[in-house]
Amino acid sequence: MMQTEITYICNACGEDIVIPLDPSQGSEQQFVEDCPVCCRPHVIHIQIDPNGEATAWAEPEQDYD
Repeated sequence: MMQTEITYICNACGEDIVIPLDPSQGSEQQFVEDCPVCCRPHVIHIQIDPNGEATAWAEPEQDYD
């Protein structure tokens, strides 16, 4: 069965955040999303291996203005 959701841990508030997983976007994905608990923006990284196993992690978004 194909994985449809994945969890990452918000590094600001420590909550487990569940997000939808879209394998059609490629085996390496990166996007910005606000934590639904603390509202801080994070860069979410997703990697999907050849067996379909997905891993997700988050890093704080940095503003370089």
